[in-house]
Amino acid sequence: MSSTEPLRVGPPPSRPVAEPAGPRHLSQENWARARAMVALYPEPRSALIPLCHLAQEQDGWLTPGGMEDVAALVGVTPAEVYGTATFYDMLHTEQVGTYLVSICTNIACLLGGAADLLEHAESSLGVNAGGTTADGVVTLEEAECLADCDRVPCVQVNHRFVGAQTPESFDALVAELRAGGRPDEIPAHGTLNRVARDAGLTAEPARVASERAAMAEAQAQRGPAAEVGAAGQSGGRG
Repeated sequence: MSSTEPLRVGPPPSRPVAEPAGPRHLSQENWARARAMVALYPEPRSALIPLCHLAQEQDGWLTPGGMEDVAALVGVTPAEVYGTATFYDMLHTEQVGTYLVSICTNIACLLGGAADLLEHAESSLGVNAGGTTADGVVTLEEAECLADCDRVPCVQVNHRFVGAQTPESFDALVAELRAGGRPDEIPAHGTLNRVARDAGLTAEPARVASERAAMAEAQAQRGPAAEVGAAGQSGGRG
């Protein structure tokens, strides 16, 4: 492509996805859910993140076997699945506890005592932030803003808000979790969405194609116009 040819931006080329033989790690039920999920998208690769959610829901984290199944379903390599998953804080590629307890230490929470709460949590649980208790029940996490700034310091358990906490209420919360409390409010770790999606894109394929064509035409027209403008400026400077 010459330096004067306008850059054309369009949808990525489709790559055929070989029919996977079957799951290597996902359960048969989740494999069926995954196949149905892929069918909701015009391109299989678009289902990559939702499939990661599904695989994590099964095991509580994204296991190597789960990532292999996701890769087979969307036509990419397991390394691509891993690279995508590691970009997102809510997807875990290493095993975590039954409960992921996140304490926000961003500015509003910091001013509300988050540093003291985190120090207390580390002491009472016997682990540093990022660690998991010996019994595998609690993983403690220091988090960036969790967007509940009117209740500080903000704490989440398995990505569900549990309100502002004091050292005393934090200990009571952990004791409640260890006893199996709040099952309706706090699902098992890895369950990011309790609502099953059963509908695809609402835009009609013909409309999508028309809008993409119009965008490409507009880009092609902007190219010559930019060249004319640049030539005029160059002539003016001469």
